[in-house]
Amino acid sequence: MKIYHHINDFKAVNGAVVTIGTFDGVHQGHRKIISKLTDLVKASGGESVILTFFPHPRMILHPEDQSLKLITTMQEKAELLEQLGVDHLIITPFSRDFSNQTPDEYIEHVLVNQVGMKKIVIGYDHRFGKDRTGGLADLQRLAPVHGFEVLEIPEQDIADVAVSSTRIRTALLDSNIAIANECLGYPFFLTGTVIRGDQIGRTIGYPTANIRPIETYKLIPGDGIFAVTLDIDGAEYKGMAYIGQRPTINGVTRNIEVNIFDFDREIYNQQIRMRFEHYIRGDVKFNSLDELKAQLAQDKIDVLAVLL
Repeated sequence: MKIYHHINDFKAVNGAVVTIGTFDGVHQGHRKIISKLTDLVKASGGESVILTFFPHPRMILHPEDQSLKLITTMQEKAELLEQLGVDHLIITPFSRDFSNQTPDEYIEHVLVNQVGMKKIVIGYDHRFGKDRTGGLADLQRLAPVHGFEVLEIPEQDIADVAVSSTRIRTALLDSNIAIANECLGYPFFLTGTVIRGDQIGRTIGYPTANIRPIETYKLIPGDGIFAVTLDIDGAEYKGMAYIGQRPTINGVTRNIEVNIFDFDREIYNQQIRMRFEHYIRGDVKFNSLDELKAQLAQDKIDVLAVLL
């Protein structure tokens, strides 16, 4: 897959089959659209083109709202789209000027002239252009004028999947990993750098790697203990992750830590990927480190039981 970080870097291709969206999470609903896109490409001999945006439009149009956290970083999203067989990914820098284009201007100047669109696959409710006033009707109106086809993904097809990025974000914030992973179609994952912690875990026999996400806008699941798998230097490991403020030691900051099973290397400053496979339990304040150690022993048994 070829990636372009501005629409001006892209040269129009023959038989471009296009879809547009933020595609946060590249979840099961998105995959319905992308599957239709790639099927059309196979049938027509054209090339698939996805237009996405960064930053997320809400970050630009509502900068005062810091609450939006995304399921996937831009890098993670690109990896997932490549796995689905997309030919071209255009990452359009989203700005107020860009958002002020009328629907007709957007269709003519961007989709037709710059991308060379011959077919567009679009969800029934997709909106675009100034104040989100453009939609399916505008594409259908201009299709004969500019010589492209419009293929709609009907409401029922997407409703059958019953998936939305908002639903997944809510599930993750509630630590409902099972629902989130079912909607995504893969285990939710987090990419981060290993940083130095206070090493309390070592003193009770459960050393942890502290993880700092590579992007501040990455959504972090709710507090608790999770069964995880990890990619480190191309190898896969099992582990149990903790998210929370460590109430047993009166912690004040929210940490992301993971005890990696059968692993004893120093990996400070390395980037690792952690996949959330199952939720084990909520965060609890124990009366002593000995009580915490006993619970961690049981947690490890429970984690191995669900990962085997």
